Amino acid sequence: MQPVVVAIDGPSGSGKSSVSRAVARHFGYGYLDTGAMYRAVTVYCLRQGIDLSDADAVVAAAEELPLGLGADPDDPAVTLDEEDIAAAIRTSEVSAVVSAVATNLGVRAVLQDAQRELIDAIAEDWGGVVAEGRDITTVVAPDADVRVLLTASEEARLARRSTELHGSADEAAVAATHDQIVRRDRDDSTVSQFTEAADGVVLLDTSALDFDGSVGALVEIVTATLARAS
Repeated sequence: MQPVVVAIDGPSGSGKSSVSRAVARHFGYGYLDTGAMYRAVTVYCLRQGIDLSDADAVVAAAEELPLGLGADPDDPAVTLDEEDIAAAIRTSEVSAVVSAVATNLGVRAVLQDAQRELIDAIAEDWGGVVAEGRDITTVVAPDADVRVLLTASEEARLARRSTELHGSADEAAVAATHDQIVRRDRDDSTVSQFTEAADGVVLLDTSALDFDGSVGALVEIVTATLARAS
C-alpha cells in the first residue's frame, strides 16, 4: 500500500499537536510537528545572538540549522547538534518571539522544503505520517490523502492553553496566556491561512469536545476519507 499522508492545520491552542500525536499513534503512523521547526530556528538564533529582525541572517540560520526531529508520536524528540531542546522551544521567551521567525517568508520557504522531504521520508518509514502546523494542508502538502483544519473557539483555546501552561483556566491564567494565543495567531495569519478551511479541507471544530472526543472525531475523518479513496 502507498504511504498515507494526513495534514492537520490549526490555530494556537486548538489541540492539534496532542490530538495529532494521538491519531498518529492510533494508526501506527509517524508524526511531524512543523511548528517545532520554527521554534528551533528561534532558539538557535537567540543562542547565536542573531537579531530576529535581520531577515537575511535568520534565513541563513534556518539553512544551517543542525536540527534533528524524532517521528515517534510517543517521543517526538527535537535536537540541535544532538542536544535535546524539546523543553527549550516551549519556553515563554521563545513563544513571545517565534512569530518573528514564522513570518519571515525566506525562513518559511527553507523550512517548507525541509518539511516536504520529512513528510515523504517519515511516511515511507512508518507507512504513514500525521504532519501538523499552519500551512500543511494548503502549501506544504496540498495533495495529502487527508487534509483537516482543526480549530476551536478563542475561549476554548485560551482555556486549554492556560490550563496547559498554568494549571488553571481562571481569569488571571487566561490573561497571562492571551498574548501567546491571540497575538501570535494574528501575526502568523499574515503569511499563512489557518483560520478557514480551504477547498477540499475538512473542518473539525473541537470547541465542545474533550481530548478523547477530539481524537475520536479526527480518527473518524481519517478512516472515512481513506475508505472513500480506496
